[in-house]
Amino acid sequence: MNQRNLKYITLSFLLAGIGIAAQNPVIQTHFTPDPAPMVYQGKMYVYTGDDQPGFDFYTMTKWRVYSTEDMVNYTDHGSPISLESFSWARDRAWAAQCIERNGKFYWYICVQTVDNNMAIGVAVSDSPTGPFRDALGKPLISTGTWDNIDPTVFIDDDGQAYLYWGNSKLFYVKLNKDMTSYQGKITEIPQSVEAFGGLRRPGKSDEVLQKQEKFDDVYVEGPWLYKRNNQYYMMYAGMTGRTECLSYSTSPSPTGPWKYQGKIMTDQPTNSFTNHGGIIDFKGKSYLFYHTGLLPAGGSYGRSTAVEEFRYHADGTIPKIIMTKEGVAPAGTLNPYQRTEAETMAWSEKCSTSENRKTGVYVSDARAGGYIRVRSVDFEKGASAFSASVAAGIDGGILEVHLDDVKGPKIAEIEIPRTGGWEEFKTLTTKISASVFGVHDLYFVFQGKNITAGRKLFNFDYWSFQKK
Repeated sequence: MNQRNLKYITLSFLLAGIGIAAQNPVIQTHFTPDPAPMVYQGKMYVYTGDDQPGFDFYTMTKWRVYSTEDMVNYTDHGSPISLESFSWARDRAWAAQCIERNGKFYWYICVQTVDNNMAIGVAVSDSPTGPFRDALGKPLISTGTWDNIDPTVFIDDDGQAYLYWGNSKLFYVKLNKDMTSYQGKITEIPQSVEAFGGLRRPGKSDEVLQKQEKFDDVYVEGPWLYKRNNQYYMMYAGMTGRTECLSYSTSPSPTGPWKYQGKIMTDQPTNSFTNHGGIIDFKGKSYLFYHTGLLPAGGSYGRSTAVEEFRYHADGTIPKIIMTKEGVAPAGTLNPYQRTEAETMAWSEKCSTSENRKTGVYVSDARAGGYIRVRSVDFEKGASAFSASVAAGIDGGILEVHLDDVKGPKIAEIEIPRTGGWEEFKTLTTKISASVFGVHDLYFVFQGKNITAGRKLFNFDYWSFQKK
């Protein structure tokens, strides 16, 4: 081993030991509230809303899909459904959940209808990432009220599917096997202190209730139903004080009676009035997905998906979960020797994602000083070359590849010429300038040459390495 390689390896280990950078929220290119996780064929899919920045209300017009194989690098699959997908929808594309049955994917959504009420619809696809279409051409649940929000869907071991939803009230129906119709009447779950914690007292103001500590918890919205070890769990957004927390109840049956178990996440600096989440197991570990308003320009109307790992107590109860900036540890490694979409990332700054029919989803608006971080990349015995598919309407952008830190060892650099347009992608290749092997974090750093500060540099579609 020569001195140069020894010096490089030593530096890599030092950089790796500095500590894990921020990981939460897990998506930074868009606001992604109300995460609904789903595991399918070795991947975790996360279905989210799409908060629009600059508004003082929950102004949402579409939904988004992301996937991960390792819990740290998330691939953006764009927006396969929107308000325009439903002819009967008018506004407020709020929380939703997708589930697979017999090779088809059913995405239950809620929207404001043309008659100014909230209703639940369902879209269907042959793929977890779409394209999706309205399965009915009309609402599945429509009762002429604003109670019909935040659907959660669950298929029991006997094949019976259940759809729960509700705003302040909690309802359910048994879905038929077609997943687009239901049997019987809509059932409302009785609310009680035993079932869902503290309740509002008629005639008492919130302020008085807080002082009396009687406004400790109450079902508000965002139900999430699942089963573990023959016990049914109902997580929901409860009210504590003047903000929402995540609480849960359990039952021996999917329809109750429910027994209140306590708070999961409360008194956390989420910078958001609401919280909405989903709990799921993946690769032998348990995860809580939730949202915060902690991205720049975020808040109650700019919320983003975050995730924490946790372990159940021996009796099946859920511990108190503390939100972190670091997020979760990698649950696998990424193979750099296959095509990897540039929109697969653990963290990013000064860029976004866009999509079109020709290219699909790609990283857009890369600006000087920005970067994409990809975690836990396994180079095995070494790489010899790096390729990137990029597009630029002007000359002068530079894509640098660093290891383990934005200022870590630079192993490759591509100067990006004008390619004929911002959506005219060309694949450029360069040799690796330093030895690289083993597992590292990758940083794709955006630089500019003779370009005014702050200007757009290039768009970035995918990348790959060649083995040594």
